[in-house]
Amino acid sequence: MRFAFVTVAPLAFAVALASPCAAQPAEGASAGRGSPPAAAVAPNDAAAAAPVDAAAPVAPAAAVAPADAAAPDVDGFEERFVLDTGRKPPPPPDPTRVTFSLQGEYQLRHRAMSDLRLRAPPLSAPGATTLGQSQYVAHWLRLSPRFNYKDKASIVAQIDVVRGLLAGDTTRDVEQVRDARAALAWYEVHPRTLYLELPWALGVVRVGQQSAHWGMGLVVNDGEHASAFGDYERGSLMERVLFTATPMGRGTPLHVTVAGDLVFEDNAADLLGNDVEGQDEGEGDRALQAVVSALWRERRGEIGIYGAMRRQARERRAKTSTARFNEVLTTGILDVAGKFNAPVPGGRAHVYGELEAAVILGATSFAPSGPEPPSGHAFGRSPVAVRSVGGAATLGAVHVAGRGSRPAARWGRVVTEIEAGYASGDDDPTDGVSRRFTFDPSHNVGLLLFDEVLAWKTARAATIAERELFAASPEPGIRSLPSKGGVPGAIYVNPRIIVRPARWLDLKAGAVIAEATSDVVDPYGAPRAGGSWANYDGGDSRRRDLGVELDLGVDARIAMGRLVTIQLGTEAGVLFPGGAFDDAAGAELPDQYQLTLKLGVIH
Repeated sequence: MRFAFVTVAPLAFAVALASPCAAQPAEGASAGRGSPPAAAVAPNDAAAAAPVDAAAPVAPAAAVAPADAAAPDVDGFEERFVLDTGRKPPPPPDPTRVTFSLQGEYQLRHRAMSDLRLRAPPLSAPGATTLGQSQYVAHWLRLSPRFNYKDKASIVAQIDVVRGLLAGDTTRDVEQVRDARAALAWYEVHPRTLYLELPWALGVVRVGQQSAHWGMGLVVNDGEHASAFGDYERGSLMERVLFTATPMGRGTPLHVTVAGDLVFEDNAADLLGNDVEGQDEGEGDRALQAVVSALWRERRGEIGIYGAMRRQARERRAKTSTARFNEVLTTGILDVAGKFNAPVPGGRAHVYGELEAAVILGATSFAPSGPEPPSGHAFGRSPVAVRSVGGAATLGAVHVAGRGSRPAARWGRVVTEIEAGYASGDDDPTDGVSRRFTFDPSHNVGLLLFDEVLAWKTARAATIAERELFAASPEPGIRSLPSKGGVPGAIYVNPRIIVRPARWLDLKAGAVIAEATSDVVDPYGAPRAGGSWANYDGGDSRRRDLGVELDLGVDARIAMGRLVTIQLGTEAGVLFPGGAFDDAAGAELPDQYQLTLKLGVIH
């Protein structure tokens, strides 16, 4: 009964928004859910270098027509064959009149999980040997209004009107990470996008706060791409001026994008300084970047290259004096991404694949390495080199069911795919080179290993360092240590299968097998006796086996007329941890479990 009580009001609000009077649907469809390019570069973990979303459509339907958009291919491949969320694209602009549309989704989650064992803060909370959270209820309501002045200009916005924890347990002693789930707060508001879009003959210009996505979303992710398991996060948000064009002519396959950004929020930076729970550090990150990308898009695939230069600075100050210093990152990223699809001869099936690989080079003081200054604290430390690489690839096949001249009459009956990924690690925090690469948290790989276990272990390690080890004088890079749910310094294989006995029902299963790509080192922990480093539990850092995870799930999409779709689902996972999580006494981490109940309303 209590669970029903906390959901009634938000659900009623979401259903009201989906009523016919809340939006004015028009004929056709246009690209609008994904935003154009964005970039972001993360300190200490090179993973946060964020490229632009040149791969996503960056112009309204009336402005730039892709080479494959001339006529619908009723026998072709569609991405919804693999993952079908029930979402609909926003209506396209009408060249004869002013239009307004409002789309939205309300999502509710109830999660129950093992209370994760963590290393206790030895001075401030010696009894806090676990995360302290075994179940919670969370929600978010995301609205996406769009105003079109004919096909001449558009104002596009998106906002999470409410977001946060409704009920349940809260975490403890992990405040060195944003969204720590440390307090019940159902009313948080997260502005996402608000920009002006001006189409022209060969492309589009966008000015304002925009989200971004590139490739598979390893480095920059808009926080809106669904995955087989897990939920998307905040995403990369930029104050941006963007220009994109098809220089070979309208309808040609080459798309070029140029952008200049002031980063509002991403996996590495927060302009307002709200990225640490319960602390007010004054000024936030000042991250500026220049972005350029080129994408060649054909009917059966695309390939693109993205480059960005970024400079990010954050002022830090000692807690016991007026001394101050800046953490600075100057880096560049080169990211190549592509995908393809092809029909299987003689059968109603398609093969498909996707690839992204990135390298990040530069220098940073967002790291715990570098020569020690004479005073013995962080002020005046020399920057260290950034040398990190990461990438992932997916290969899959889908059997298509259904027939008819309308593309919507077909769906993916059976989907089998396998994803493999690599992120470089860093087993020596004092050698003057930062090598750790961390994927964006919204690129989900399973449910438990990366999204929960490593996320909270790195957050607890950062909290201990900031609160106890460097309480008087802050150490560079502590805020870059938490992985926040991304893949940090690991190699993994992630096979998945989805079976749809009916178009509206998904039965899915997956597994994650992972190992660290370097020794698992807490960079702020003192070396153990004999000179070796320790892992996040104080155990042997040379143990690289991260474990094996098994996931199961069921998703249902129930259309309530043409305007509203109800989403129901459940996901469950179990992690059999590897030796990388053994503690100082050699005790293994117990098996970890998670169960999620999902309810959504989308329009």
